[in-house]
Amino acid sequence: MAASDSNQPSRFRRALGAVGRAALLPVRGASYVVRSGQAHQHFFLPVLNGALGDQLAARFDKRAIRMSFRRGGHDVAVADLRLTEPLQKTVVFVHGLMGDELIWQTGFQDAPGSRRYGPRLAEETHCRALYLRYNTGLHLSENGRELSRLLSELVTTYPDAIGELVLVGHSMGGLIIRSAGFYGQFAMGNEQLTMPQTGAAATPKLRIDNYSLPIEKAPWLAHLRSVFLIGTPNDGSWLEQNSHLTARLLERINLFPTRFLSKALNQRSNGIKDLRYSILVDEDWQDAHANDLTPPRTPVPPLPGVQYHILMGSWLRTTRPAALREYFGDGLVGHNSARGRATFGDEAALPTGANVRTAVFSQQHHGGLLTHPEVFQYLKQWA
Repeated sequence: MAASDSNQPSRFRRALGAVGRAALLPVRGASYVVRSGQAHQHFFLPVLNGALGDQLAARFDKRAIRMSFRRGGHDVAVADLRLTEPLQKTVVFVHGLMGDELIWQTGFQDAPGSRRYGPRLAEETHCRALYLRYNTGLHLSENGRELSRLLSELVTTYPDAIGELVLVGHSMGGLIIRSAGFYGQFAMGNEQLTMPQTGAAATPKLRIDNYSLPIEKAPWLAHLRSVFLIGTPNDGSWLEQNSHLTARLLERINLFPTRFLSKALNQRSNGIKDLRYSILVDEDWQDAHANDLTPPRTPVPPLPGVQYHILMGSWLRTTRPAALREYFGDGLVGHNSARGRATFGDEAALPTGANVRTAVFSQQHHGGLLTHPEVFQYLKQWA
């Protein structure tokens, strides 16, 4: 026998080692599941709120999330943020459906010692990073109004600490930012502002009850310089459009099984339903025709003087047909919706002073946009 052969393990030992490794697979698998469950347990409440958050809030259930800034895994009142650095650029990160503030900071499968956009941006650009958590099951407009109120409280509490304001939203978070901008333009304290709507293309008309003074803008708008919409369905979600159509068809068939399935589908939260056409204004979901296949939709154009950045992923390979790549986009948000063709239109149609930039990141899915190094470099360059 050659010397090299004597150093090789016998067939018996190799077989025994293979059997041992196979026997340990269930243990290792169970260990991975436990570690993964522990790492993702913080998602339980956000997922529950995304699915049923409107119902929880209506019942005043203690599990209903209230919009708040977050620090160290806890809600933090604006007065307790204790911001001291003078006139520092402040970046507020707003998560998407069923998410929370940790998606901007860390992930279970991230490389050891790695950090996501929030901590890296704060360190490398010396900005201030603030994180928000909110109930994603509520109407988009309800969260938009509350975000506008919270940002107003932030800049009035720390007038010397807040410099330029940058808002970064992923998916639904981008829609909440846009809704907040809409309501921020008509800040009226506790007064009631309504916007009658008579059709999808109707021009909004203001009706102000018991209020004779000029409408004042929310104070945070004076600080706002940039908005980043990452994987945001500006013109609606094809997934929710298909869900709505399926529920309507099942209801029309009108058999017990189809009625049951339709009723089950319609239990999804108001926040999810609003994603069908990205309804950002109260009056649209309150409209009698809100459940139509083509419901009324108040235009919410970009704010003048604010730089908008539309960042979207392209999930399918370039070998796939262009129409297919456009429709599926990043897997959850189609390209046309992310671009917001019905929202932003072309440059000639933009309000004076509005500016919109678009960037596409190839072979990136919806969640991958939260960890893509090129997306971070874009944020670092333009935030």
